Amino acid sequence: MSADVGGNAHPVLIVGAGPTGLAAATSLSRAHIPVRLIDKAAQPSPYSRAIGIQARTLELLEQHRIVEPFLELGHRARAANLYSNGHRLARLDFDPLQTRYPYLLFLDQSVTERLLTEHLATLGVTVERGVELTGLTPGASRVEAVLSHADGRSEIAHAAYLIGADGAHSTVRHLLSIGFAGKTFEQTFLLADLQAVSDWSDDEFYIFASGEGLVGLFPLGGGRHRLIADNPPSLAAAASSAAANADSAAAQQEIKPPPAAPSLDECRQIAARRVHGRLDLDALAWSSFFNVNSRIAERLRAQRVFLAGDSAHVHSPAGAQGMNTGIQEAFNLGWKLARLLSGGAPDQLLDTYQAERHPIERDVLRQTSFMMQMAEAEHGPLKLLRDRVMPVLATLGPLRDAARLTVSELSVQYRRSALSLERVLDGGPRAGERAPDAVVHVVDGPLGRAPGIGRIFDLHDPAFFSLFLLVEAGKDADSPASAAPAPAAELSRLAQDIERALPGAVRIWHVCETPRDGAPSLSESYGRTRPAFYLVRPDGYICARGRPASDGNALLRHCETWFGRTREHA
Repeated sequence: MSADVGGNAHPVLIVGAGPTGLAAATSLSRAHIPVRLIDKAAQPSPYSRAIGIQARTLELLEQHRIVEPFLELGHRARAANLYSNGHRLARLDFDPLQTRYPYLLFLDQSVTERLLTEHLATLGVTVERGVELTGLTPGASRVEAVLSHADGRSEIAHAAYLIGADGAHSTVRHLLSIGFAGKTFEQTFLLADLQAVSDWSDDEFYIFASGEGLVGLFPLGGGRHRLIADNPPSLAAAASSAAANADSAAAQQEIKPPPAAPSLDECRQIAARRVHGRLDLDALAWSSFFNVNSRIAERLRAQRVFLAGDSAHVHSPAGAQGMNTGIQEAFNLGWKLARLLSGGAPDQLLDTYQAERHPIERDVLRQTSFMMQMAEAEHGPLKLLRDRVMPVLATLGPLRDAARLTVSELSVQYRRSALSLERVLDGGPRAGERAPDAVVHVVDGPLGRAPGIGRIFDLHDPAFFSLFLLVEAGKDADSPASAAPAPAAELSRLAQDIERALPGAVRIWHVCETPRDGAPSLSESYGRTRPAFYLVRPDGYICARGRPASDGNALLRHCETWFGRTREHA
């Protein structure tokens, strides 16, 4: 077996070409950071565990200019329904969400991976398949990785940083001896993709709880559905038979093993027993059994190696949070690595990945575990909460709003992060929160951008910071012929200072109000303080906000401390 020694042509090595690894490569490549993306599988998996793409993930895909094919191929579900023994307990509609994407988009994970892979090809990145990580040595100045190729060749590769996005059985995590605390639930789940005909709407999804167990029905479009059920009868019977014959070696030899995958008949039996209503199932395309774990890595960073996605956390599929959490982790980490590699930002910027994302992972584990336990409860306080208390709570507007924001992941925020510089303004998102979309009149912009109408999401480029300077509108700012007022002197000085602090890393937009029916205005989304500044991070979250006259110096120091060039890079 020969060994090749790789150089450092690719500053970042990404292990695992699932949604998280592909998103990390997208974030870095857009910022012009060369990456190497490997996966031990010879071919992408044609099967899909994850199918739900949340509103916040769609917003981030929009900012990366790649959301359209997802919308074209996906199926939109605008409400969630929870039933217990035939009675609807709650319905959560997503229409009130303040986003272009007030729905849950269902799309096979295999298609999500294909679309991201195709986009990466336009950025010059190709997934290297049949390449397995077998050894790892993190050092103070670089990472050394041992890679085994499908042809038997062994390679020693070097990279400045490595991202482990290689799934729940992560080799990266094992090689680093990072703990993966948590538990495995006793329940076994059935998963099947098939055709379903029912009396329910095709643009909503349904959870059915009963004394026998749980069933989830999720529309994929064209009559296709994803069916999920716990404690399938075939596995329960096999377990019961094994337990009954545990003392007899001869009897154990006669126990038939459980089937490798659920049959269409088993899916039909489960639906008939647990779903109170018409549900005709046919044309089974794929099925599987799986166990649910709830685990989280004890840390996300080991020197120059980072964990993301399922290698960092696994949990119940309740709420369709897993894949979305991984993709958003990739975007969070990607811009920070890019800023350090291209702009010489301090290493402490990378420590904020753990500080920002680990609490979110813990919250996701708690929420999904609680949701699953409550839905499955057959007696006791959780069943009482589900059947008696939840219908009452579901009628309360503030609680419904909170539930929508949580499920859609629009509520994800980093307000306590050291990267968030908060100053009080009259309304608008606080530092650390998601930067919302809004229609604006562009007074002045980078690259010779002429005045005109635009949207915040279209103006923001995730390869850069965006500094939005909010000024008063002229008498007729909506008219292209109108001459909007010149930016205040303090805004101009602030713009010059930030450009010097972040050379080539920030795009500055002077914007003002413009009336537009049916779209959020600047004042609705960003408050009424004028003049004001909002600095948006590459991953679409507010980094800082304030008034230029009183808070401009604080913003400058903040940028120099966290994002500016360190002395050793100067």
